[in-house]
Amino acid sequence: MVRASLARVIEDLGGTLLEVICGDPAGVTRIEGVVIHDAADELVIPQSAVVLGVGVHDAAEIAVLLGLLAGRAGALVIRSPVPCDERVRAAATEANVVLLGVAAGASWVQLAALLRSVLIDDGVPAEDAETLGGFPSGDLFSLANAIAAQLDAPVTIEDRGSRVLAFSGHQDRADRSRVETVLGRQVPRRYSRLLTETGVFDELYRSRRAIYVDSAVFGDESITMARAAIAVRAGDELLGSIWAAVSEPLSAEREAVLVDAAKLVALHLLRVRAGADVSGRLRADLLSTALEGGPGAHSALDRLGLAGTPVVVLALGLLDPTGEAETIVEEASRETERQRVRDGFAMHLAAMHPRSAVALLGHVVYGLLPVDRCGVEAEQRAVRIAEDFLNRSRTDAVIGVGLGAHTTAELAPAKHCADRALRALRDRPGSRKVARFDDVHPQVLLLELRDLAVGNGDRFSGALARLRDYDERHGASLVPTLAAWLDAFGDVGVAAEAVHVHPNTFRYRLRRLTEVGGIDLGDPEARFAAMLQLRVLPG
Repeated sequence: MVRASLARVIEDLGGTLLEVICGDPAGVTRIEGVVIHDAADELVIPQSAVVLGVGVHDAAEIAVLLGLLAGRAGALVIRSPVPCDERVRAAATEANVVLLGVAAGASWVQLAALLRSVLIDDGVPAEDAETLGGFPSGDLFSLANAIAAQLDAPVTIEDRGSRVLAFSGHQDRADRSRVETVLGRQVPRRYSRLLTETGVFDELYRSRRAIYVDSAVFGDESITMARAAIAVRAGDELLGSIWAAVSEPLSAEREAVLVDAAKLVALHLLRVRAGADVSGRLRADLLSTALEGGPGAHSALDRLGLAGTPVVVLALGLLDPTGEAETIVEEASRETERQRVRDGFAMHLAAMHPRSAVALLGHVVYGLLPVDRCGVEAEQRAVRIAEDFLNRSRTDAVIGVGLGAHTTAELAPAKHCADRALRALRDRPGSRKVARFDDVHPQVLLLELRDLAVGNGDRFSGALARLRDYDERHGASLVPTLAAWLDAFGDVGVAAEAVHVHPNTFRYRLRRLTEVGGIDLGDPEARFAAMLQLRVLPG
């Protein structure tokens, strides 16, 4: 397995994000992973990893962490400005760890995603890798840098959804909108709307040549440089686009560079897509086999690098925006969104633990998060990680956290609990976004009782049936009155307020419903039966 060198990564990111504080990046010839340091957890670090020192600020803390990383990490990243005194320099030298500073304004999750995106992991020795146009197959960052050098302008390569696949160095020479785009790995929605409303996207996708867009077209003070762009196609299929931040229209020679570059980028994108499809299917198959907990589970976990490791199972699902049946086009869009969320969730979990595994199985994204030991603390940490992902990604989704699994036999039950928690969250959107199975167990039981009742064709019976029939014949509200009284534990004032009537009116309806329904509200068994029917039966 071959990874990018630290010097290469710093060159790709340019001055936009990272600066070398002390140490020689050339000495770190390959990077084996990116890890976010959490002081509350045991350090699990691949050899020559880049460690993100979240929450580490003063020189003493930095020196101690450098000592812990000796012989394991290749680099440590601290939020700038980095206090680098003699103690810190000596610790970095002794540990043989390069100390880097990350620019203010970049989130740690964004940095983790960007670092992973520039790591080359093609599974074959570099000298044997397939090349396209003189560049290793799929190495879009090298290609972006080459295009930028010929155009003398910072470049991004984007997919059809304006997600940044790669970018050249020196993005700090562009304007604020470009820096924001690179940090987020996605063109922000307000810029996408501007590109749509001003007709730029229409012109770009119609043209076979490069287009020039003056910054004045946007009317946004954060866009101070013009853009030159060209669509990337494979035949008639649109694959993405190349964007350069420029100070003037392209000459004929520079436009020819962009036209030729688009053809080469198309070959690389097709190769990346083919590789991603194979890799994604393999990972999904392995994760599915592991979660089944059958005879092949141990082998699947071994290939995922998780054999013998306790894990917590997470299940992520998108919320249905309408609750109605989707058209073919809408479902295709939802599938693209699920894949995007899967990729983001995989990056996020990997930043928490390098051996995390994520795959999209059907309509649910499953994650396996390695933990030191199973239990409530591990599940609560999984909740915090899941909440952090949803808050940062602004994804309209919910995540069920299942039980921890020590053995392969415990994986299937753990997945089942995560699925049940996910269903409970989807049933009440807006109440919470992440929950452990234990947190929503009562709601899960009610949902499953509802399934059983519906399957049996059950409807209101006894007192509830009589009250419902009376309401239908007389336009009354005795069933809602009973439901409000039960929900308020018999507090007439609270119940009356809930149904927006005067307490005296509510008392009259309460007396009336006991007469019509023949229900004894002083009998706990009768109250429980009524509450259960109201919660479970369709009426």
